[in-house]
Amino acid sequence: MYSFINDEIIENARNGEISREEALSLMYIDPFALFSFANELRKDVVGDKVTYVVNRNIYLTNMCAGSCAFCAFKAKNGYILSTEDVLKEVEKAHVAGATEVCVQGGYIPQLNMDYYAELFDAIRSNYPAINMHALSPMEVHYAASMDKMALEEACGILKDCGILTLTGTSAEILVDRVRKIICPDKITRQQWIDTIEASHNVGLRTNSTIMYGHVETVEERLEHIFTIREIQQRTGGFTELIPMPFMPYNNKVGEEMMQSGKFMTTGIEDLRLQAIARIILNGHVDNIQAAWVKLGKKLAQTALYCGANDLGGTLMEDKITTASGGTNGEFTPAEEMEWMIRQTGRVPVQRNALYEEIR
Repeated sequence: MYSFINDEIIENARNGEISREEALSLMYIDPFALFSFANELRKDVVGDKVTYVVNRNIYLTNMCAGSCAFCAFKAKNGYILSTEDVLKEVEKAHVAGATEVCVQGGYIPQLNMDYYAELFDAIRSNYPAINMHALSPMEVHYAASMDKMALEEACGILKDCGILTLTGTSAEILVDRVRKIICPDKITRQQWIDTIEASHNVGLRTNSTIMYGHVETVEERLEHIFTIREIQQRTGGFTELIPMPFMPYNNKVGEEMMQSGKFMTTGIEDLRLQAIARIILNGHVDNIQAAWVKLGKKLAQTALYCGANDLGGTLMEDKITTASGGTNGEFTPAEEMEWMIRQTGRVPVQRNALYEEIR
């Protein structure tokens, strides 16, 4: 079945020990051999269950002090939601049946630790049954720095306010060469790692992400995934990896790409990354998400046969993706998610951010 993959690589992958050189060699083999191997590893680890979460995104602000060249979601004069405003949005999510709100902050001075602590404590007090999945390492690092607070202290405050999981966004590609091009004002690779590990050390879990398909090389994509594996070996705090293809519209990096004749990632390229992520992270991070809002629903379904086992959230809105030209919508109801999963021959399971089943 895996005539394109030698036995030593297969054995190393099954043992969670595939090397960078071996992983790189897999990026150039017949894609269907790669997909088949990743699919078998997926089945061995998580079986035929495919998970999703009923959630809603809440954007605390549309302003940002950064100058990320890939971002189309920011304004110089925008809004900042008050605690009362956020509670109204959480109420809408609650009425719609959401079990989670994904609260995204901002890279602006007004959003400091006092703001976050008051906000999350209010959400927990008023909606104790709703999980708060919130903030990126960038936002936590920035707020902690403004308040001259150690990272573990800041993460401990968030945990005490009821945060269950932080997001693993703002990772982009964890290679400083790439970050200096696309997000020079953002936290460095090491600062991202330090913030993630601080959160894991105080008992917060996080997901992890990779945003690929812009200025990085194939080797740098793999370096990112191996970095995730190495952190997981130290902390065990990651719940999943979410591969996210870069959206090239309405931003500087994308405009320069398209002028050079390079466009969005192709479907095969997206599926290769889903597969290689499963293979590299086998035995370390069990869950690989096929984000329908980025891939589109049909390709996300296909990814379930290339190593993925999760479709992400119902969302209710995704302003960041649509601002960058995403055309896959902002909301998929739970009934449709389950139908999509069943049509692949798999078993739908609603989960929370910790991948605990919700019945």
